[in-house]
Amino acid sequence: MHNQKPLNGQPLKTLCDKIPSGENYFKTRDHVSIRYGIWPCGKKRLGTVLLLAGRSEFMEKYAEPVGGLTKRGYDVYSLDWRGQGLSDRALPDRHKGHVGDFNDFVRDLREFYDRILEPAVSRPLILLAHSMGGHVAVRFAHDFPGAVDRMILSSPMLGINFSPVPKFLVRCLVRVMSMGGLSRAYAPGNGPYRVSRQRFKNNPLTSDYHRFMDHVDAVKRNPDLAVGGVTYGWLAAALDSIDLVGRPGYAEAVKTPTLMAIAENDRIVSRKAQETLCARMPFCTTRLIRKARHEILKENDDVQQQFWQAFDAFGS
Repeated sequence: MHNQKPLNGQPLKTLCDKIPSGENYFKTRDHVSIRYGIWPCGKKRLGTVLLLAGRSEFMEKYAEPVGGLTKRGYDVYSLDWRGQGLSDRALPDRHKGHVGDFNDFVRDLREFYDRILEPAVSRPLILLAHSMGGHVAVRFAHDFPGAVDRMILSSPMLGINFSPVPKFLVRCLVRVMSMGGLSRAYAPGNGPYRVSRQRFKNNPLTSDYHRFMDHVDAVKRNPDLAVGGVTYGWLAAALDSIDLVGRPGYAEAVKTPTLMAIAENDRIVSRKAQETLCARMPFCTTRLIRKARHEILKENDDVQQQFWQAFDAFGS
């Protein structure tokens, strides 16, 4: 049985519309505390959704999608990745987005699956993942065939957009700085999270002001949720993992039926990399989400409607 404790006098099953802080935790094999949440649908089930967030995100940011999924009839499970949300951070400076190896994310997800999700899951199990979470999802499906029944990936991070800086220069800089003992230093253009620096105008994430502010407002309420920019070490780990997924034969071995939702106006991750990898996966189809910026699940209603129509058709 899961430890579904009441929060502020409310049982977890009533928390579909709001995700409060500090729900449940488990310790990983290397003693990292990982925060997770469970939201039963409370009616006849269509199945279960495992929701994986992107870099720097936390469960509070996905309260609206969680509510939409439970209303559709899905139980929802999610977690805060190590190094973000209210899970343990890698460095004393909790604003630094850092990880030594993306294998850590894959192993954490496997532990969560084995210990929390799989014993109680209602099939089919759909893995819904955004950005960095989408990248980890592809690796998880590759390493553990049959663990999930379907995947729906929103703007998966299968290549990073460094424009206008050439990729080879980024790679060289990251390698040199990491080998030079600066893996825990902020990469150029990165720094601590500052609420005052969050500007909606010309942002690359969403065209919806109120949903843009969901992240900011959550950090205002609980500053411990904040994560700043990435370190050289995080970039090195991300680039190594992207190279791994791109190797010949890797994508071809991912047999999980997959829908890849690609944001038309994405400036964060590479649209070409998404299209290329999906074409190599045996059971993958793409859906171009018109006028979407990077965060499809936080976009305006018209943009989101495209995604949810595709989700309903693919998930059923």
